[in-house]
Amino acid sequence: MKKKALLHYLEGFISEKRKQRFIEVLANRTKHFTIAIEDVYQMHNTSAVMRSCEVFGIQELNVIEQKYSKTIDKQIALGAEKWVDINEFNSNKSCISSLRDRGYQIIATTPHNDSCFLHEFNITKPAALFFGTEKEGLSEDIIENADGFLKIPMVGFTESLNISVSAAIIIQDLTNRLRCSSINWQLTEDEIIEKRLDWTRKSIKDIDFVESRFYEDMN
Repeated sequence: MKKKALLHYLEGFISEKRKQRFIEVLANRTKHFTIAIEDVYQMHNTSAVMRSCEVFGIQELNVIEQKYSKTIDKQIALGAEKWVDINEFNSNKSCISSLRDRGYQIIATTPHNDSCFLHEFNITKPAALFFGTEKEGLSEDIIENADGFLKIPMVGFTESLNISVSAAIIIQDLTNRLRCSSINWQLTEDEIIEKRLDWTRKSIKDIDFVESRFYEDMN
């Protein structure tokens, strides 16, 4: 109840239009699928994948940084870092373990084995979709621990796509199929309240002062 009361209070500091926009966007957000990227060297690709997550409604992006430390390229992300939750991991093992504990199957995206074609992929189960580095693709670590494999059908001479392009194609296809299905893919009421609070906080200047006034009034 306190979270709802806080949300109601804070929403008094933003426009009704912005409040409604948050509600509309969250109605299309999902955690049924999540994206994981492994040691992507070029940071603009990480930012571009984040942008695709935001545009197509994936709420969480998991970033593994065993080799390369990255910062978000805000010119590429175009503000997506405000609206997508970033989970950072320092090893493949910790990322896989965390996602499995949350009920996700591990799906490796790779064109180089007997992978399932994108249009044939079963969307009913929650899945974490893993994308690898620009040159080598996913590590053997991920491949060996994957529950399944996924690839984009290709009919040209080139065997692979840039990671940001591959991610955009896969995310758009799967989220579109998800929204057209009868699967319970949307965020829970509690998750929606949490994100409305988060996004509203990010929209208010001097949020610490404003929030402190709320708690003073509550006491």
